[in-house]
Amino acid sequence: MPASAPDAMLHPDAHAAYHLHRAQLTPQMRGVLERMARAGRAPLHSLTPQAARAAYAAGAEVLEVPRAPLPRVEDLHIPARDGCALPARLYAPSARAEAPALPLLLYLHGGGFTIGSIATHDILCRELARLTPCMVVSLDYRLAPEHPFPTATHDAWDALAWLAQHAHTLGADPARLAVGGDSAGGTLAAVNAILARDAGLPLALQLLIYPGCTAHQDTPSHRRYAQGLVLEAPAIEWFFGHYVRSPEQRTDWRFAPLLAPDVEGVAPAWIGLAECDPLVDEGIDYADKLRAAGVPVELEIYRGVTHEFIKMGRVLPEARQAHTDAARALRHAFEGN
Repeated sequence: MPASAPDAMLHPDAHAAYHLHRAQLTPQMRGVLERMARAGRAPLHSLTPQAARAAYAAGAEVLEVPRAPLPRVEDLHIPARDGCALPARLYAPSARAEAPALPLLLYLHGGGFTIGSIATHDILCRELARLTPCMVVSLDYRLAPEHPFPTATHDAWDALAWLAQHAHTLGADPARLAVGGDSAGGTLAAVNAILARDAGLPLALQLLIYPGCTAHQDTPSHRRYAQGLVLEAPAIEWFFGHYVRSPEQRTDWRFAPLLAPDVEGVAPAWIGLAECDPLVDEGIDYADKLRAAGVPVELEIYRGVTHEFIKMGRVLPEARQAHTDAARALRHAFEGN
């Protein structure tokens, strides 16, 4: 799902909505939003996709924790079903020659299927690799509008299937695999978990950070947090307008996992949500759907913060706590396999 760059400006007509929710926000989160407003940057959805990607990339690390050095960071390519070589980056907390083989997380970045990249989520992937510890492979799946639905879904699954077959060549343990992502990447991770179940590929965990799960943005939280809190309703429509092109695609469960007919037997889930986020209700609904199907779910709702908060660890203690919580969930899941 989409997220505005951390230094994107608030809409002029969003200030009233911002003040309405101000009491819910932590002081640090209020400070972030005030700095966004002062920056006066054009909202991403007012730009072309290419310009929006550049703007998001320029602001992606402004509020991040310092970049953690790791003994092993390598760029590689993963083949997609149509022959495209998808860029990916491998992060490992130990050198290649060191044993034993590491558990592996495939990470899928956020950005509304339209923006975002390996580079914009480099620090977050380093933190997950360092704190778990595990190997993380971050994928540059193809973006809309050049590559609309279901290309991102295909790329994500092709990468997971390839990693399952080639984990040992990377120094990873094919018996300890997980998939994760934030926002749109969380959607892709949830879909991958269902596809993995169908393919008989066991996963230790699906790590879902404020995932998009619904076909239409009609939950109460979409109305409550429509303006002024980083991710706005016009941006959501702009992102999804590039990715899904028909009502049939909107209601395809690979875009909206809440519509999946059956989630029984999918991997256990850790779901981390932001309280003041249009996507919070659908994240809760998806957790409920999984639990109703007998899937173990750990749900964390971080109070007083907005969408994109996990990439604001320089100023938000909730982001640093979410890093720790996600890594702990991964570690426990890998230890159980």
